[in-house]
Amino acid sequence: MLTGSLQIKNDKYYAMLNLYVNGKRKPKWIPLGLPVRGNKRAAELELCKPITKYENENNAQKLPEGANVLLADYLHQWLEMAKPTIALATYQSYKNMVNARLDRYFRDLGVTLGGVTPTQIQTFYQTILDDGYTTNTVIHYHAVLRRALQNAVKKDIIPRNPADRVDKPKKNSYKASFYSDGEMQELFNVFDNDPLCLPVKIAAYYGLRRSEVLGLKWDAINFAEKSISIHHKVIEVQVDGKFVPYGEDVLKTKASIRTLPLLPVIEKLLLEEKEKRETFRRLFKKDYCKQYLDYICVDQMGNLLRPNFVTEHFSYMVDKFNLKNIRFHDLRHTCASLLLANGVPMKQIQIWLGHSNFSTTADIYAHLDVSAQTETGDVAGTFYTRSEKKHSETITLSQGGEKKSNEPAAGKDGSNDETPSKPCRRVKQAAPEPTVDQAEGTVQRKPCRAKKPSSKPSAVPQSIEKKGSRPRTTSRGVETCPRKTSSQSGSAGRCRKPKELQ
Repeated sequence: MLTGSLQIKNDKYYAMLNLYVNGKRKPKWIPLGLPVRGNKRAAELELCKPITKYENENNAQKLPEGANVLLADYLHQWLEMAKPTIALATYQSYKNMVNARLDRYFRDLGVTLGGVTPTQIQTFYQTILDDGYTTNTVIHYHAVLRRALQNAVKKDIIPRNPADRVDKPKKNSYKASFYSDGEMQELFNVFDNDPLCLPVKIAAYYGLRRSEVLGLKWDAINFAEKSISIHHKVIEVQVDGKFVPYGEDVLKTKASIRTLPLLPVIEKLLLEEKEKRETFRRLFKKDYCKQYLDYICVDQMGNLLRPNFVTEHFSYMVDKFNLKNIRFHDLRHTCASLLLANGVPMKQIQIWLGHSNFSTTADIYAHLDVSAQTETGDVAGTFYTRSEKKHSETITLSQGGEKKSNEPAAGKDGSNDETPSKPCRRVKQAAPEPTVDQAEGTVQRKPCRAKKPSSKPSAVPQSIEKKGSRPRTTSRGVETCPRKTSSQSGSAGRCRKPKELQ
């Protein structure tokens, strides 16, 4: 990498570059023509120019011949080479971006294909943001520039793609605007008897894209089977410096080609449009345009509606009548939101709108599905309520309490005609209390489990008698239980047998 520094000679700034000839360092002094006093910042900026110039010259000697062409000229060459491999709408979009910014910016810099740097590309992106555009616009320009440079890498014109070393900004999440049912009624009233009356209503009912609405033809309408097919579109291309409408059968995705039912309200509008068309043809006679007779959305003279006119006139009418500010494309979002509000599943909305993937529909409209969010909230709200209820019932039963029941109370004699319900959980019953045999004066217990006798002497007194207390025994009262055998644990089992009461 070429390096340089500022030097002072005769009270003026000089740029001293470290050039290498045959592997040996050879300094080169270049006068900047700036006095020392008060020009340090300006001299630092001027230092970059000779460094960039000599770097480009060195790189040009190492790169193939095609790398010396200006980047602006290469972009136009690449467009013509890529035209047969991309859709016409895509080509027109790329061409608009090259003519709008890319050509002017890099031509003014004078940068070549082999000399463009990531810093220059990053600075170009920043100029777009400084003009008030969003990061989505930068992403579009990045896609075009990177694709063009990648073609140069593929053909070994440049060794690597400098656009790959540029930080691409994050996509700006766009929140679509849409109208409610009442707002749509106001919009229809505004566009009544307007040239865009039919396109607006078709876009609102079917959620079609602008190009799909303008591309509808009469042969796509089947009045007998009550169906409408979307398989054609109209875009705007530049021919001899003028933008003209152009129709083609290539839609955005394969899923965009679809057949939908012909709604009665749209069928009525189409039949009325046919009658108007015949009236206009009789009125204008030879002046009526017959080139677009097979298209539905045309003006009074039979000319095909331009896509840009639709966008501009729609915005004009919305502002004129002080309606909520939305775009023509937001009629598509309005259709989807109203379908969701009326309980239509997301999968059916995907087919209706012509999205290629379900994820596309879900990402755009999932936040509008209020009913689904409400149902999810109702289920989630019962999680911990059920758990706490079960936990409290368990604690009540374990403490000897009774589970509350909705059964009728027992009568005075304690009887109940209905069979009591079983407890929800089985509770271990306590061992029965010992009973005192009054005749023999002994305490009777159930035989206990075998227990190995302790080798330690008991420190408990032989007997302790208190008033109202239970008789206790000591280790002296332990006797061998004849029911135990020596086969248990290798020794005779023992159980404690209470002594007779005195």
